[in-house]
Amino acid sequence: MTREEGSSAPLGAQTLARGLRALSAVAQSPTGLSIAELAEHLGVHRSIAYRILAALSDARLIARGPDGRYRGSVGLIHLADGGLTALRVAVQPGLVALAEEIGATVSFFVREGEDAVALAVFESARQGFRMGFQVGDRHPLDRGAAGLAIRSLDPAHADDDERIVEAREKGYAHTFGEVEPNLHGLSVPLRAGGLPCCINIVSNRTEVLEAAIEPALEAAGRLAEDLRNFG
Repeated sequence: MTREEGSSAPLGAQTLARGLRALSAVAQSPTGLSIAELAEHLGVHRSIAYRILAALSDARLIARGPDGRYRGSVGLIHLADGGLTALRVAVQPGLVALAEEIGATVSFFVREGEDAVALAVFESARQGFRMGFQVGDRHPLDRGAAGLAIRSLDPAHADDDERIVEAREKGYAHTFGEVEPNLHGLSVPLRAGGLPCCINIVSNRTEVLEAAIEPALEAAGRLAEDLRNFG
């Protein structure tokens, strides 16, 4: 069987091992990895790192953002459905309780490339009407409370949008009508292991969102602690 020079492992096995190492490195990096960074991490030429990243992107396990950096994708959910089912199970009790406490729709968003994607949605029986949000709904990170909250987890830069700076300072983001017309959004950022996430609340009533700030911050604090070692 063909072997790579200097290695006792079969070529196919070593390629698989590199791919798994690359996937793990990208998925666990809070800011994503560039081609050069992954090449250095694996100890390979940039062209090899590029081919590995391209293969993982084609499989929708990672996604390349406009900044050229690769980050974990929601495709990982389908690959490790048991693990992400466990994540949904882990967030459900706290977020169902929060939805009922504040009388609004509460969702749990995760980052996929440059999008925020709904992993779970919980509605309150007290809110009077359905918001229409579904698991799998997504929007770009440059709009909506969920996008701002998730971006606030990135390292600070001098050219950051002032709303991201404000979200870091306050611990939450608040927007109006950026994803759905006439709806307020409130999002609190947190991490599930190394995965950037947020609790997102939507309502058409300003007073509901204002009253939800403290309960949401408290729920996020408890959830972040529970998910600290997730995955």
